[in-house]
Amino acid sequence: MTSAGEAANGSQPTRDSEEFSGQVRTMFDRIAGVYDLMNRVMTGGLDSQWRARAVERAALRPGEAALDVCCGTGDLAFELARAVGPGGSVDACDFSERMLELAEEKRKQIERGGDDRAPVAFRWADALDLPYADRSFDAVTVGFGVRNLADLELGLAELARVLRPGGRLVILEITQPQRRPLSTFFRLWFDRFVPLLGTLAGDRDAYSYLPDSVRSFPLPDRLAAMIDGAGLEGVRWLVLGGGIIAIHSGVKRS
Repeated sequence: MTSAGEAANGSQPTRDSEEFSGQVRTMFDRIAGVYDLMNRVMTGGLDSQWRARAVERAALRPGEAALDVCCGTGDLAFELARAVGPGGSVDACDFSERMLELAEEKRKQIERGGDDRAPVAFRWADALDLPYADRSFDAVTVGFGVRNLADLELGLAELARVLRPGGRLVILEITQPQRRPLSTFFRLWFDRFVPLLGTLAGDRDAYSYLPDSVRSFPLPDRLAAMIDGAGLEGVRWLVLGGGIIAIHSGVKRS
């Protein structure tokens, strides 16, 4: 759920900077070891339920092919693998090598346990230039990742490109509550408490950037319009967590 933060030299990355992607990657590599724990703490353990709702929106059937972009440590990808079953396939990608290492460790543990899921193939990739062929997947998901893209429109176009006609795109992301008192609580939580948690976790910079990344991200109606503009139809969104989480979904036009 967390975002990238300041660069190693202490300066915050800007989206119009050539250094943005490199700084984001470095930050995720740095926080990979505490990523899962911080997500549980910040969300009160609700992040797993939100991922489950995202998988429901993907409407996957046994034997289908799914892709999870900005996969982090793999939690959403593994839920997709359960949905498509052993006859399906799941690809997952991220540009943080450390995140992928942790995802691979989880994959090995799951395989040793003999869980009845599709295999997950993890690989390094840039979400703005996905290494997959056109029309490859029945569903594409992104969990807490599109907020970190340097070019959101290009990223959405790439997600749509690899979807088959009739395929489903699902985006799970933090959003800003618009009504009090939750909007006030949201600001207090993200502006003050989350950076404090980051300090305790050893990386205040990353978790200080999180509120800024949320504030600069499009509100649900604007994001829905952008998804529609990327070539999807029937775009809708579900707001959860009292207004702090939005799950967008749409179907690629034929």
